[in-house]
Amino acid sequence: LAHPDRPPSPVNVTVTQLKANSATVSWDVPEGDVVIGYAILQQRQDGQMQRFIREVNTTNRACVLWDLAEDADYIIQVQSIGLYGESQASKRVHFRTLKDTDRLPSNSSNQGDITMEGLDKDRQLQTGEIIIIVAVLLMWAAVIALFCRQYDIIKDNDSNNNKEKTKPSSEHSTPERPSGGLLRSKKKSPSVNIIEV
Repeated sequence: LAHPDRPPSPVNVTVTQLKANSATVSWDVPEGDVVIGYAILQQRQDGQMQRFIREVNTTNRACVLWDLAEDADYIIQVQSIGLYGESQASKRVHFRTLKDTDRLPSNSSNQGDITMEGLDKDRQLQTGEIIIIVAVLLMWAAVIALFCRQYDIIKDNDSNNNKEKTKPSSEHSTPERPSGGLLRSKKKSPSVNIIEV
């Protein structure tokens, strides 16, 4: 027996927007009942696959079923989720997915409209992805430019330090020359070491 505070089962469960690999299931909830979500049991009629979809904190009365097998029979049942539990499952609804070649029937104008809406959503998604990619590339370019600038500064500092190091050694050697032969031999000895190496 159902708990008196549980919501009643969903009604008018229908499957629309049938495609080869997806479909949309929609339903109604009787007025006045507090419903905070839904649960859908999706099962292939041959018993090979079963999926349980549960959503709470939503007022949606529709759900897209994805990753369906092409040209296959399915059974679905929907339950309402209330504050005190789930309703009994709705009546079973049978549907069959389309073959991949049947996905754009020319005689259905509604199907064409749905397809166009899907294309527009894809275009918006691609535009958003392009914006993200461009932003990431610009950030990388800025990081590389900053790195090159820092590298040039470091390189300039190194070359300035090398010049300063060579200058003091020449300044020290200038006063050492007149002071005596020992200092001259010290100056020559590094060149001997360099030749040995």
